[in-house]
Amino acid sequence: MANRNPNLISRYGADTAFMTFVAALMAFLYVPIWVLIAFSFNSSRSLTWPLSGFTFEWYEKLWHNGDLLTAIGNSFYVASGATVLTLIVGVPAALALHKFHFPGKVIFRRLILLPITLPGIVTGISMLNMFRLFGFQLSLETVILGHATALLGVVVTQVFARLQRLPKSLEEAAFDLGAGPWRSFIDITLPNIRSAIVGAGLLSFVLSFDEIPVTFFLTGRDNTLPMYIYSTLRRGVTPEINAVGSLIVLMSLVLIIVSVIATRDRTK
Repeated sequence: MANRNPNLISRYGADTAFMTFVAALMAFLYVPIWVLIAFSFNSSRSLTWPLSGFTFEWYEKLWHNGDLLTAIGNSFYVASGATVLTLIVGVPAALALHKFHFPGKVIFRRLILLPITLPGIVTGISMLNMFRLFGFQLSLETVILGHATALLGVVVTQVFARLQRLPKSLEEAAFDLGAGPWRSFIDITLPNIRSAIVGAGLLSFVLSFDEIPVTFFLTGRDNTLPMYIYSTLRRGVTPEINAVGSLIVLMSLVLIIVSVIATRDRTK
């Protein structure tokens, strides 16, 4: 019997160990999500295994829970508003950092990351004090301003990093062909940073949608979905919460598909 190649055996063992590690990591990340989805269809309110039956009852009750539906609508409103506001401010800020040199530019680039690194409770308290100082009434709009402030660094850093990788020769060629600054931006810069803008927007939306600390300090009488779930969990996990979580997972998958479609290269 021929002797086995020691290098081949060693490589096979390394590949097996790596695949085992990857499988364990994926299980750690995604098994809880599958458990959440499974219990959203459990016919019993008790979170015990094995499942006692299959039902859509909790999804039906979800659509008849007025407070929960209102909280979901508020979260979509806040996340959408914060994302739009963040993109409106963040994209021009990234362009200014890329194109212009001005005093304090390096300091500005560092400070723009401060809201990301600060704990949410610090951002929430500081913005609460500011709104009270200027006499703002706490509402969903103040939450939008708080989220946009906290997430501004996400958009600026992602778009700026993409602009740094954009060859300057492309814009120079557009200018040589007679294009103005606006035309050059529309035809050259924007298509090349589109993926960064879409990615930053989706990330901002998701982070705003599940934000709790900043929301806790800046919201008035209105509830967002994370705040509603947090208050409900004091009485234990309910099947309706599992159903909401499953729908959020589905929404996340849809956002991923939209992101892939929006950022893929167009082929002629």
